[in-house]
Amino acid sequence: MLHPLIIQLRFARSEFKRALEGLSDIDARRRFLPMNCISWNIGHMAWQEQRYWLTCLQGLIPLPHLNELVGYGQPACCAGYLGYPFQ
Repeated sequence: MLHPLIIQLRFARSEFKRALEGLSDIDARRRFLPMNCISWNIGHMAWQEQRYWLTCLQGLIPLPHLNELVGYGQPACCAGYLGYPFQ
């Protein structure tokens, strides 16, 4: 039996992916002030998951560039601009 938090995380991810269906790369990079673009938010969520599940718990940092691009306190930008596409 899966832990209820795992079930909730999987559900939240599936709903988030469903909400992004049909979003083009160009639209994902478009910024509407004062918010960050969607691609930055996706990168930030990837950074958070890496930090919580891999770095803090296992001491691993498989994608160190995420910290500079979309980590906590990083400036607003349109993610993907440095050759790190978020797929």
